[in-house]
Amino acid sequence: FNPMSNLDFISIPVGRYIKNNLGFVRDVRDPPLIFSVNYFLRCGKGDFLNHKKDKRVWLKWMELRAHGEADAIDTPTGRIPKYDDLKRLFKEVLDKDYSKEEYVEQFTLRIPENLAKIERITRIYKEKVNDVPDVLFTALEEQKTRLEEARGKHGDYITPEQFLE
Repeated sequence: FNPMSNLDFISIPVGRYIKNNLGFVRDVRDPPLIFSVNYFLRCGKGDFLNHKKDKRVWLKWMELRAHGEADAIDTPTGRIPKYDDLKRLFKEVLDKDYSKEEYVEQFTLRIPENLAKIERITRIYKEKVNDVPDVLFTALEEQKTRLEEARGKHGDYITPEQFLE
């Protein structure tokens, strides 16, 4: 597992790196928003679901969120864009249509895959990384619980609209 995709650039033990990052924001009254993206998401045939230039839309949405100008849908793993915002941004930023089908395919929450990732991360951090703060395992366990609750309510694959019910 490569935290924040920068493992090659970390010159201190990973556990200490995580502690330093947590300490950095401990006394910050208004911490910055953090965004997670998956530029490498693929469909069942193995093709990427995003194109290179689509990243401009994701960045624009992040900017709007940071300034309180875009809403989001709460999910067990974080907040995701609303379809109408992305449809508008794809047209404004890339002069490109963005279908509801693309949105649903990209933003459907994949519970089995997310739970497997949590198990993999937990195992790696417990077995291979020294001095990991307990808060990491607590956060992973809390996310696992939220995912399992969502699975119980909606099933293994949950479309964005289901979180609005």
